[in-house]
Amino acid sequence: MLFLPSSWSFLLQEEIEKPYFQDLNRFMTEEYNHHLCFPPPEQIFAAFDQCSFDNTKVVIIGQDPYHGPGQAHGLSFSVPKNVSHPPSLQNIFKELESDLGIPYPQSGCLQHWASQGVLLLNAILTVRAHQAGSHQRKGWEKFTDTVIQKLAHEKHNLVFLLWGSYAQKKGQWIDRSRHLVLESGHPSPLSANRGLWFGNRHFSQTNAFLCKHYNQEMKW
Repeated sequence: MLFLPSSWSFLLQEEIEKPYFQDLNRFMTEEYNHHLCFPPPEQIFAAFDQCSFDNTKVVIIGQDPYHGPGQAHGLSFSVPKNVSHPPSLQNIFKELESDLGIPYPQSGCLQHWASQGVLLLNAILTVRAHQAGSHQRKGWEKFTDTVIQKLAHEKHNLVFLLWGSYAQKKGQWIDRSRHLVLESGHPSPLSANRGLWFGNRHFSQTNAFLCKHYNQEMKW
């Protein structure tokens, strides 16, 4: 059931052949056969499909997909066009507007970020409908830890945006002398309303770093 896009398989082929990933594959087949799960099977690896290893410049780490119908489509924090913006995404757009003056967008789809080199990576790539965290500790965390470690080891001058304690723990082994690591509270209302999100200016800091190292900015 689980097939990595070719632009990443060379890096992760050894990983997907390990016993834990084979167990994960069997679990996912059972889950999708017997329960409503998100995202749709063909979008489980959408983050990798839409942002190749070679093109990756920025990594945003989420936790697990949205668990409501029609929301999750394989990109962390993103929702398809014409879907209402979840609270965390609303706060991301508000910070973007405050930081860079970019008007709050109509669409919550972040595919244009991915196409420019933003890997929108959830730590857990699937979820059962209406059951947040239902696919925890099945193997996804180990797999995405490896993705982060491979990126951090194989590349230079990436930007890792670690929003909230969960993402910060996933990124604690990233070499700060090799990459830019920006940390803040999570954009969820619980964190944002306590003053831990707004004003982090991560988008402008990311663009300044990309200008310096890649001679280009992200068109957020």
